[in-house]
Amino acid sequence: MLGSPIRMGTPRPVYTAKLLSDPATAENDAGAPTAPAAGGEGEPYSQHRDARLGSTDKELNAGAAAAHSSATAPGIPRQAEPRVEVMDAAVGPLNLLPRPCHVLVLLNPRGGKGKALPLFRSHVQPLLAQADVSFTLMLTERRNHARELVRAEELGRWDALVVMSGDGLMHEVVNGLMERPDWETAIRKPLCSLPAGSGNALAASLNHYAGYEQVTNEALLTNCTRLLCSRLLAPMDLLSLQTASGLRLFSVLSLAWGFIADVDVESEKFRCLGERRFTLGTFLRLATLRTYQGRLAYLPVETVVSKTFPSPDRVQQAQQGPVDTHLVPLEEPVPSHWTVAPEQDFVLVLALLHSHLGSEMFTAPMGRCAAGAMHLFYVRAGVSRAMLLRLFLAMEKGRHMECECPYLVYVPVVAFRLEPKDGKGVFAVDGESVVSEAVQGQVQPNCFWMVSGHMESPPSLGPQPPPSWKPQQRPALEEHP
Repeated sequence: MLGSPIRMGTPRPVYTAKLLSDPATAENDAGAPTAPAAGGEGEPYSQHRDARLGSTDKELNAGAAAAHSSATAPGIPRQAEPRVEVMDAAVGPLNLLPRPCHVLVLLNPRGGKGKALPLFRSHVQPLLAQADVSFTLMLTERRNHARELVRAEELGRWDALVVMSGDGLMHEVVNGLMERPDWETAIRKPLCSLPAGSGNALAASLNHYAGYEQVTNEALLTNCTRLLCSRLLAPMDLLSLQTASGLRLFSVLSLAWGFIADVDVESEKFRCLGERRFTLGTFLRLATLRTYQGRLAYLPVETVVSKTFPSPDRVQQAQQGPVDTHLVPLEEPVPSHWTVAPEQDFVLVLALLHSHLGSEMFTAPMGRCAAGAMHLFYVRAGVSRAMLLRLFLAMEKGRHMECECPYLVYVPVVAFRLEPKDGKGVFAVDGESVVSEAVQGQVQPNCFWMVSGHMESPPSLGPQPPPSWKPQQRPALEEHP
């Protein structure tokens, strides 16, 4: 999960689409046609590349050679354009990526069913060509590779970072950005999610916010690519997490403990099944249903809205990143205005920032939370296997809240603390396994920008402790050389 930063001694070859010429790659662009053929990649930046190319890279080169057989003069050097602000009568000022724009695509070729690379070439690249979006493609080689890359990358070269994989790769990218010395600037670099993994929950949520019907696989990928081509940006929240061992990390989607986390982790062995791995994992875990002992406390949204509380006296500020003003050190009791769940035996606990937990799991049909808030679900021990199965089947269409299950509890919150008691189970943060130990978190509102569809901006919460760090309302794009 959390790897140490590695500065690559020799950069991996990267591929640039020949949609627009970049001064930095003018020598390699000499053979590029002015009107590129769909599906073709350009030449890598590195000079003596063939000795270091893997089989996938050689396949890309072969495709590029076929697509760009006729040499033409290089295109006009690209000039960066400032962000364009337009006014929409319904939502006010909107933020857009420039046109044309140049993006860095981080793609995991082994994500999901291992078809991300051919899907990029067949479904994504032709749409980018039509929309005047040029790209550089980088293939990740191992876990935390993307995290290492964005920690060291010169972000000013790109208008946005595009992540094509599952939710785990976006988790890596965001945490890599937050680990940089210039994290306050780095996290404002616009991000885009293109689904090519198993869960694709973030992409499914963005698809839902944009008003599209719930779809999966190639249809979801096409919808999200269209969002990138539309260039609209929207602010997104982060879930800031602290663990008993001193780890600080950030979630773009969810933290799960118990049943859901076990299904997430245990179904890894069925990754070749794609999204169906979760269905199989759910039935296997239902067959051996177990409970998990722990203590859950949370700060409800309604409490924050109705009152203003002083900032805690002992807020931990030694760590990098925004200060969690709602949290006190884990070794201390939660503040008196928090709610402590009376139950200590659970089947699952889920803190969720968005509408979907998977492309076919419409987990939060009650609507998007206000900025700075998240959905908290938990299921108490005692629920039958039949009822739990009914809940998960109904979740595909967002009908599970209509099942009137007395064991299911839902509350919108701004912060929570969860202390496992028996050591059972694991935590899954954005689908990635984390050691089971006491953890607490709070939502940091409007921390970063994502490519999104036309949607209503979530309202802000009422009175609350003032944040020690406030992101800029409109991130300025760096000028390209």
